[in-house]
Parts: sequence; structure tokens; C-alpha cells
Amino acid sequence: MFSFGRNCLKFRTSYFRRNVSNENLSFCQKSFDLSALSDPFGDNSPKMHAFYQTRKVVPFLFQINASQTQFHVLFTPFSFNSHYSTRAPSRSYRRRARKRLLKSCKPALDQAQFQLAISQLPPRFAPEELCNVIASQVNPLVCLELFHWASQQPRFRHDVSTFHVTIKKLGAAKMYQEMDDIVNQLLAVPSIGSEVLFNTIIYYFTEARKLTRAVNVFKHMKSRRNLNCCFRPSIKTYNILFAALLGRGNNSYINHVYMETIRCLFRQMVNDGVKPDIFSLNSMIKGYVLSLHVNDALRIFHQMGVVYDCQPNSLTYDYLIHGLCAQGRTNNAKELCYEMKSKGFIPNSKSYNSLINSLAIGGDIEEAVNYLWEMTDKQRSADFITYRTVLDEICRRGTNQEAMGFLKELQEKDLVDGHAYRKLLYVLEDDYGNSVN
Repeated sequence: MFSFGRNCLKFRTSYFRRNVSNENLSFCQKSFDLSALSDPFGDNSPKMHAFYQTRKVVPFLFQINASQTQFHVLFTPFSFNSHYSTRAPSRSYRRRARKRLLKSCKPALDQAQFQLAISQLPPRFAPEELCNVIASQVNPLVCLELFHWASQQPRFRHDVSTFHVTIKKLGAAKMYQEMDDIVNQLLAVPSIGSEVLFNTIIYYFTEARKLTRAVNVFKHMKSRRNLNCCFRPSIKTYNILFAALLGRGNNSYINHVYMETIRCLFRQMVNDGVKPDIFSLNSMIKGYVLSLHVNDALRIFHQMGVVYDCQPNSLTYDYLIHGLCAQGRTNNAKELCYEMKSKGFIPNSKSYNSLINSLAIGGDIEEAVNYLWEMTDKQRSADFITYRTVLDEICRRGTNQEAMGFLKELQEKDLVDGHAYRKLLYVLEDDYGNSVN
């Protein structure tokens, strides 16, 4: 049989060559179907075909002429002993797969409901009548089809009511792509629009995290030259944008870049003569605290009653207490907490936890424990980190028995359940050994 020697093949840019007497090696790359290719090694096992299908190998077919004998050898860039990939799919791949799945599972239009909705309209219907029929529909696809069908009718023009009800139906159903098409039709007509309609559009765009589209609609509202026009942005418009830029829950989008955008938006609101309310001012304070600009947050706090004629509420103090404790300014946080309680407000759990942790880390264990008991009396719950921080600081003093007594007191007052008690006990044993016993 024909055998290859060492270094018999030398790779060139487009071919393989071997200059040996009585032997001629030529390369021939062909395009072929893997399913139609017979096994060149005489092994038609399904494992080999599964390897090609999963790895998506594009093999190269070499034709070897040796002593007037021709046979084919299949070369692949992978080893035949390769295992299947166990790597998890990437996030972008999962996102694309989910979009394809949602597009394939898109519901079809119910023709019976659509025809029934059309039968409820008179021959020459007005926009108010179409608005009532669309509002009575449950299926958003029927609402969308009714809107498009009415656009094709002679002597009919959509007004604010029909655009508004259709956009609300599509936004509530999270059909944002279809809603975007309706919005483009709306923006193409300069004479149609209202503050409530544009606020609804901005709200649903921010729900879909399409902030660029929301800002474009906001700019469309500000482009109106007539100051008395009903299209001008109001305080509700700015509050929707503030809430969108600050994010929701644990998915906070706030950072230095977003905070600069919020600052410019707030300055533009004041310059346009729109008076900020408590939500706008709290949004600014929250943004400054999350972006670690606590001094700017305090500046807004001191200007609330003097400049903006708006008194702070409990959320205002909670944001500031948390921000001051995060920077280690415990004394200022205690002063704000005292001022807050003197006005009849009760700090929330986050403010109490931040204050207790800051006091405990600063070495003021007695005051931290006093705030902890006050917190429980006010029906506020402490988290596991707060209990652990207090226990660690007590043990660092060298009084491990005091820490165990404090832990048992927490259990007796039903402040920690059995699972939390065991976790705290294990933490003390791991950190300080058997001395806690």
C-alpha cells in the first residue's frame, strides 16, 4: 500500500506537492454534499456523520495518483477523536434564538373577530366611533388591523383619539415593533398630537428600553415653536424620562454618563419654566446618590424648600441617609435621621441597615445595637449582613461570649429563624474557632 513518509507534504498557498519518482501527488478541492459522500475509510458508522453535522466540518478531498492507482483521502481540520462541545451558548445567541421563536409563534389574525368589529361601524363612520370599537376589542391584532383598514377608507382621517387608543393597545400587549410603525405615521402628520398621547408613547418606549426612540419623541414635542401649543412637554413627560434613565429595581442603569444626561434634562426643564415636583427632585437626589455625588444631592436637598418651594418626604431622607453611610459620613447620616424622625417620618429598612452597618464598622457598637432594637420596634426588618456585621464587631473586641449572648437574644425575640441562626453560628465558629462555645 501507499504510505507517507515524514515531511512528505509541504503546505503551499493553494496546493500540496511532492516531487518523488513514480509518485505524483495532486490536490483537487471539490464542492460536494456531505450526505452524498461515501465513507472513504470504509466506515459508514453514524458517529462519523454525526461528527460532520455537529462540527460543520468542510473537508478537503485529495486525489493521490500512485503507480496508476487512484484513491481518495479525506482530510478534515479537526481530529476524528474530538468530543462534542459542552460550552453553553452565548447571550447573543440566546437572544437571537428567542427573537426567532417569538416571531415564529406570532399569533394570526382572527378573521371572525375582525369582520364582527367592522360590522359594528356605520357606513360613514367618524373617528370617535372607530375609537370606541377599537377600545372594546381584546385582541391587539384586531385593533391593529382595524386601524390599517380605516386608513384605506375614502374620506376618513385618523385623529388623536384613534392614534391614542391603538398605541395603548399595542403597548400594553408589548407589540413594540407594530407600535413603532404607528408612531412613525403619527409623527409624519404635524397637525396631530397631544401631550397625553406623546407621554403615552414615551412611556411605552421606555418600558421597552428604547430610550433613543423616547428621546426622539421628546425632541419632537420640543420642536413646536408655539409655546401655547398642547404638544409641549410637561412635568409628567420629564418624570417619565427620569424614571427611565434611573432604571427599575436591581437593573439600575445609572452611572456618570446617565447622570450627566439627567442633569442636563433637569436644567432644561427649569429653563423652560416647568416647575419640578417632589418626584423630579427625588429623582435627582437618587441619581446623585447612586453616582456617588452625595454633595450634589445635599445641595438639591437644601434648595427644595427655598428655591423650588417643595418640602422633602421620607424617600428624600432615605436616599440621603443611604448615600452618606456609603461614604462613611455617619455623623451626617445620624443628623438627617434625627431630623427625619422629628418630622414624623420613619426610616425604611435600607436606611436602618445602612446606618447600623456604618456605626458597627466605625466601632460604635452600643449605638448600632440601639438602632437595631429601634428598628425592630418600628416594624423594620434587618438583613443577614447587618446581623453578621454587628456580631463580627462584637467578636473583634474579644468578647465572644457577648456575641453568643446577642445571637441567642436575637433568636429568643424571633428576629432570626433557625436557618439564619445556624448560619450566623457557623460564621462565628469559622472566624473565631471554638472560643465562641
